[in-house]
Amino acid sequence: MLPPYPVSYLLAYLFTYLLTYILSYLNTYILTYLNTYLLTILTYNTYLLTYNTYLQYLLTYNTYLLAYNTYNTYLLTILTYLHTILTYLQYLLTYNTYLHTVLTYLLTILTYLQYLLTILTYLQYLLTYSMEQSPSSEANLFSASQEISPHIMEPERSLPHSQVPATCPYPESARSSSHPHIPLPEDPS
Repeated sequence: MLPPYPVSYLLAYLFTYLLTYILSYLNTYILTYLNTYLLTILTYNTYLLTYNTYLQYLLTYNTYLLAYNTYNTYLLTILTYLHTILTYLQYLLTYNTYLHTVLTYLLTILTYLQYLLTILTYLQYLLTYSMEQSPSSEANLFSASQEISPHIMEPERSLPHSQVPATCPYPESARSSSHPHIPLPEDPS
């Protein structure tokens, strides 16, 4: 067994040396590491604060995007209405084209009718002039103004006695004939 003095000396030396070593080690290394670790944590904390600022910007940007999405929905609705209006305008333009074509045809027809009316007016003037210049204009006017009675075309015996014309151009004895005699007017020229 060892004497108590060397053991106590050894223990005292170990504790003294070990304690000095541990204290110096703690002082140099552990404090340095702790300081570095704390600085790293502070740096990360700064990064986290910066990241938090970026997150706030992203949240604000997200709010703007939501507002923009709402405006985008409104714009989409407005564009849909505009598309509908443009479709109706296209239908109106097509209808206007058809209407223009129909009106052009009607205008052409009216122009032809105007020409026809002008031709008929000239023909009326020519007919009036030729009737005024004709030597038998009174006879033409007289014959055109008289109506031909339907009784003249029938034989006299088919008519009752009260409807027989007052001026009978043929004698009474010729009534038995099946064909009546109708005298023609004489030409005064």
